[in-house]
Amino acid sequence: MAHPAMQMTAVLTPSEEGGYVALNPETGTTSQGESVERALSNLREAVELYLEEFPAQSFATPLVTTFTIAQHA
Repeated sequence: MAHPAMQMTAVLTPSEEGGYVALNPETGTTSQGESVERALSNLREAVELYLEEFPAQSFATPLVTTFTIAQHA
């Protein structure tokens, strides 16, 4: 039986070693990849594996925003 599609969130940040680190805030799952596409693909796989182990019916949609802090010299 096919499962309905779930919209998930991905936050990607450049890695110091190159490539990207990808975070899914709904599950706390992280992954990485050499490109945005690879990082997303790896994150998708990691989240699918997580949900096989810890099934969830739904997740609250996170509010993703930014904020500013003072720089210290």
